Amino acid sequence: MTTMTSMTSDKPTLRTQEIIVFLADYGAWLLGCGATCIRLEKNVHRIANAFGLTVEIIITPRHIHLSTTGQDYSEPFTITAPTKVHATDFEIITQLSRLSWEVADKGPDFKRLKSEFHSITNNNRQNKWLVLFLVTLANASFCRLFGGDLTAMSLVAVATLAGYYLKQCLIEAKTDIRLTVLICSFVSSILGSTDYLFSLGSTPAITIGTSVLYLIPGIPYLNSFSDLLYRYYICSFSRFMDAIVMTACLSIGLCTGMMLMNIGMF
Repeated sequence: MTTMTSMTSDKPTLRTQEIIVFLADYGAWLLGCGATCIRLEKNVHRIANAFGLTVEIIITPRHIHLSTTGQDYSEPFTITAPTKVHATDFEIITQLSRLSWEVADKGPDFKRLKSEFHSITNNNRQNKWLVLFLVTLANASFCRLFGGDLTAMSLVAVATLAGYYLKQCLIEAKTDIRLTVLICSFVSSILGSTDYLFSLGSTPAITIGTSVLYLIPGIPYLNSFSDLLYRYYICSFSRFMDAIVMTACLSIGLCTGMMLMNIGMF
């Protein structure tokens, strides 16, 4: 729930309040969808400046704090908004960034801004079946890149298809992401182990190793490094630890599947 605090006895105008609430919600969506802190700060400043507001932002892993004033330092106001819980979505990040540039280039129109913002955040443009197909194709390609044969690529495609579809279902059911990664890696490793069990191809180790690559949290690692470069140390450390936990869950699921199928890890 968003909380707001006036910094002085002078209450800001209703319009200023609406803009500040919007900026907090806008930033919360960007952070929740996986945007880096520097992108979030630049976009929020861009919109605020278009409306004649000066904004100071404090970004934490779970909240965004905005302190704003008019350009003449009138109407001081502070707001805190919780980060939106959402899967990484580059489409939303791109559309929200484009929206900030539209405001800067075409001038402030708060009614249109809110309308486009709600359209971006409420409409799911992704076709989950297309995403499932592309992830499957990409992971099979990684298998080939690492030296897997045609059999290995086929088995990795099946393991990825089953695992990623299960991931989609678990996320829709609001299952904890850590448990989701563990379960999906377990299922994919079981399917990838068939290359070892039945001697179907000549690269069984590559089959198992690449069957869970689609679960590697590459984006949190990259975002953590970006935040570190721009001195957002708290968010950087938080994202890095999230990525470490996801990697540990992936490893547990993979090792458990291999142990269940009686496949030696060394």
